[in-house]
Amino acid sequence: MNDLRKTFQQKKPHQAQTQPEVAVRLYTVTDDDAGQRLDNFLLRICKGVPKTWVYRVIRKGEVRVNKGRVDAEYKLALGDMVRIPPVRVAEPTLNAVPKSRAVTLPVVFEDDYLLVINKPAGLAVHGGSGISFGVIEQLRAAYPHQKFLELVHRLDRETSGLLILAKKRSALVFMHEQIRAGHMDKRYYAILKGELAEKETHVKAPLYKYLTPSGERRVQVQDGGQPSHSRFNVDQILQDYTAVRVKIYTGRTHQIRVHSAFLGHCIVGDEKYGDFELNKQLAKQKHTRMFLHAQELKIKHPATGEVLSLRSELPVEFVAFIDAHAKTSV
Repeated sequence: MNDLRKTFQQKKPHQAQTQPEVAVRLYTVTDDDAGQRLDNFLLRICKGVPKTWVYRVIRKGEVRVNKGRVDAEYKLALGDMVRIPPVRVAEPTLNAVPKSRAVTLPVVFEDDYLLVINKPAGLAVHGGSGISFGVIEQLRAAYPHQKFLELVHRLDRETSGLLILAKKRSALVFMHEQIRAGHMDKRYYAILKGELAEKETHVKAPLYKYLTPSGERRVQVQDGGQPSHSRFNVDQILQDYTAVRVKIYTGRTHQIRVHSAFLGHCIVGDEKYGDFELNKQLAKQKHTRMFLHAQELKIKHPATGEVLSLRSELPVEFVAFIDAHAKTSV
């Protein structure tokens, strides 16, 4: 019995040492944190804590900024000293991204503020909804020493092309301001079913988001939806198809996909809003992707103010499809 008691007493201190230490933390706001609301900052720093905890400790004055009480909407400034009260958070989990996928994607532009990549079709921008990881998780694993890396905007999983990420919070805030002001010039390349009659077509149709009975997000043209504007310019008339350049003046969910379907010329390979029978036929011919590509971007640099004009070449699948369906001269 004495031996058993001795063994138990020896184990207890060891077990206690495995628990993470809980103590007050003092955090100095960096350039990457500046401009962020206090509540959002705490949710990011104290991963895993419920929102109720965050708002409770702020309300009770347990969170202090520069030794003073502030509200949840306070925007942090560079150099602020934030007192974070003791909280036990979940231990960090192992990286879910396989080592073989923790690689950089094709880089179109990179500096200390921005990273612009050429996203392949079929890769989601972030994990979730049954997807274990996406672009952001893959790049964070590939840039382990990059303290801040966030998506500036999104592309559908099925869409390829230019995708912007911010490497500083100040850059993220600046880019979001550009988007809200409509100053980010985004242009796409698409292949549509059928032959468009007009060289240029403007679609101004309101878009309404809804969920299907299965919980899938969809969009449709409907009065009362968000104002949306797309411009389609014919690049090449093919046999039964049209290759177009598309400029979007608003950045709504699935905007080009729904507007092209509204025109009666859906995007080839679109599994949500396209011609499903046509997609099956093309899949037998090894055309298995959606033919929408984010090809051009014009943005103002967050630090220099310089206008960056970025371009991504058409994927080989586009070139092959256009070659296969080009009209033959008589």
